[in-house]
Order: sequence, then C-alpha cells, then structure tokens
Amino acid sequence: MYNLMRHVRPQDKAGRLAACLTLVVGCLAGSVAAAEEANEFTVTGDLRAGWLEYDYGNPDGDPSINKGHKDSEGFYIVPKLSVNTPNYNGFSGKVTVAGAVDLGVNDPTKASRLFVYDPIENQDFAILQELFVEYNSDQNHVLIGRNEIYTPMIEADDYYMLANSFAVAHYKNSSIKNTGIHAGYFYEMAGVWDSGANGTEFNSMSDASFVPQVNKDEAGDQGVWFAAADYDNKLHHGQLWNYYATDLYNTVFAQYDYMPKTGSLSHDLGAQFIDFSQVGKLASSPTEIDYNIISLRYNLTADNGWSLATGAAKYSDGDGQGSTLGAWGGYPYFANGMIFHFFESGSLRDAASYKIQGAYDFSKTTKARTNLAVRYTYYDLNPAYSISSDGRPQEYMNMLGLQVKQSYLKGGYFTGTFETHSTEHEENVWALRLIGGYNFN
Repeated sequence: MYNLMRHVRPQDKAGRLAACLTLVVGCLAGSVAAAEEANEFTVTGDLRAGWLEYDYGNPDGDPSINKGHKDSEGFYIVPKLSVNTPNYNGFSGKVTVAGAVDLGVNDPTKASRLFVYDPIENQDFAILQELFVEYNSDQNHVLIGRNEIYTPMIEADDYYMLANSFAVAHYKNSSIKNTGIHAGYFYEMAGVWDSGANGTEFNSMSDASFVPQVNKDEAGDQGVWFAAADYDNKLHHGQLWNYYATDLYNTVFAQYDYMPKTGSLSHDLGAQFIDFSQVGKLASSPTEIDYNIISLRYNLTADNGWSLATGAAKYSDGDGQGSTLGAWGGYPYFANGMIFHFFESGSLRDAASYKIQGAYDFSKTTKARTNLAVRYTYYDLNPAYSISSDGRPQEYMNMLGLQVKQSYLKGGYFTGTFETHSTEHEENVWALRLIGGYNFN
C-alpha cells in the first residue's frame, strides 16, 4: 500500500491536520489545473466528509449483545485526487490518490465499527487508489490495473466514505448488437467497508474474502476469475456472470429484467438467481458454503417523481451466508436494508426477506435536486439456524430506513441515511450516516 501517513501519530493533531490540508489543497489545485490542461491531462478531485454513528445498545462491547458490536461514532474527511491522461489512439490512463483523516477529533474507544480506518491500526492513511491503462474502440474495451470497477458481485460500492478499488484485468467485447461479453481476473482489493482484511491496503482477493482465516491461508494469495454476458435492448435486460475464487467458492449470478413503459409510468419486473458453492480446498474443510438466493422484484417509476420498489427473496437451506454476503462489495440483492451489513441476524439460512420502498424525486416537479426514500424490509428467519448473541432462537428481523439525497451547485452532493433494526432477542439498533462532499471536475 502507498501509505503516506503511517508516521503520523494518532495524538499528533498538528501533523494530522497538515496531512489533511495537503490533500485538500491538492484537490482544489487540481480543479484549477484541469481547466488549464483540458487539451492534454486533466485533474479531478473529490472532497468528502461524513459523520457516522452506530448504536447497538452496547456501549461496552458486551459479547452477549448484538454479537459484541460496540456503539461507535466519528467524523472523517476523505480527499481524492485523480490525474487523467489524454486519449491516444484509443489508449488512456488514470492515477488516483485518496486518503482518510479524522483531524484528531474522534475518540478511539468509540471507533471500533466505523469502517473508515483499519479497526486495528485506527489511524490516518493514504493509498494509491487507482493506477490503470485502458483501451477503447467501437467493439473492444481492455482495462488493466487498479480501478474502481463495477460488476454485480464485485464492485466499487461507492456509497460510503471511500470506494473499493481492485487490481483487475478486464476485457469486454461489444461486436454483437446490444450484447457485451466479459472476461477477466481480480487479483487484489482495497476497501475498509467491504474487505475482510486490512481494507486500507491492497490484499489478495482470498485474504479480502469473508471466509475464516484458516481457509484464506489454505487458498493462498489467489484471485477471482470471471466471465459474463449481458444483453440490453432497453425493454429486455439479461445478464449472466460467473466468478471463480480459486480454492474458495464459485458464484453464479443471473438476472433478467423486463422494463416496459406505459404512458407516464416505467415498470421493471425482475427475477434474480445467485448461487454460492465451495470449490477446491475449501470444499474439503469444515467451512460450508452451499446455498442460493432466488429473488423477484417489481419497481414502478412515474414521470412526476414518485416511485415504488418492491422485492422478495428466499434463501435456500444451505450454509455460508456469513462468508459471502457483501464480500468484495457486491450488493445486487432485491430485498435488503439500506445499510445491509452493519448488522445482521444470527443467520439468514433458510430465511426469506421482503422489501417495500417509496420515494419521491423533487427535481421532476421543482428546481430542488432532492430525492427522499423510505424503505421497510422484513426478514422471516428460521429459528433452527438464526441464534441470538445470548443463545436464543430468532424468528424475525425488521429494518426501517429513511434516506435523503441532495445535489447542489455543479458538483456538490449530500446523503443522509437513518436506519433502525429490530431483531428478536437483541437490543434495538440504529444507525445514522451524514455524508457530503464536492466533485471537482
């Protein structure tokens, strides 16, 4: 990892502030430089800040309450600076440096589950977030290097403080009308929110997985091979992806959406199938990964700004949810909460979930660039598998979330999310995330 701040002691507030200001000034200077060098290199930046608060009803980290998750709160600033090369005969590149600082204002004893710093080191960091070259033509796209890439089950997940980034080789062919053929290899990832290792550094995909450490050691520094095909003619959208994590597990992702429009209403009827199955060395270990999820959804969007989203999912009677759900940043699930993995039930094995969400986009009828959404998700748990922190069976989990998104000026943005969880035989949980920033393009 390209870590510029390891020498800064957590108690050295002057050093922390200087490091933060250096990166912030870099972002601001970059936005000016971009205008001067638009015909050649361009410099862009993103300055993000956020207040995060998670209340598990567990101020002391008692292991018999909500899996021992301790109440946490804190404020962070995340600057990001990118240099983009000009396009030359289809070839281009990008370099991005990012970091995170808290200005010394956070209480380290209340920062165990904020997922911005590494939870063990708990200090400022900087990282070479992106460094890639790519080639684009009418029918071919090739990308090699560190990149904030998006695929259904492995993706950047840039909805929090800092996106995931992956060392990846990706090829896409578009020679068939409305169709994309993909193939590639993920080798490493960084991302504190979604990595099962120190997310402030790049680690192999096996180390960044959520499987137990013994399985990571057996797999070694392995990556994830993938191949896919997608079809989209605006009315029909289908995609099929396969991810093979050597000596860990194979993931099959299949989804179809039918998206007609009738008058002022746009519809999305979707079906999804995701299967996780252990392979290689993990298949002969005590760890079990062998289950699938079948999901349906119906989303309705009106031209006047109102929308409705519904989803239902059924988990099969197989184990491995804790080792796979949310790993490597993939969250394509039709029926989940807004902050899916800051807390879960004891197990989702043989569970079912149901989601309903209403939203309103004020920009459709006013000048306000604001979107308001309310979501409710209910989990019907199997008490034979879902056990509370103090050993009692669980039959349900409720999630209720409220989210407001706002954009302003040319590149400003803000997202406020509040979610509360009620799970049988656990203390109620609530979370608040206030994240805003400005893109300098």
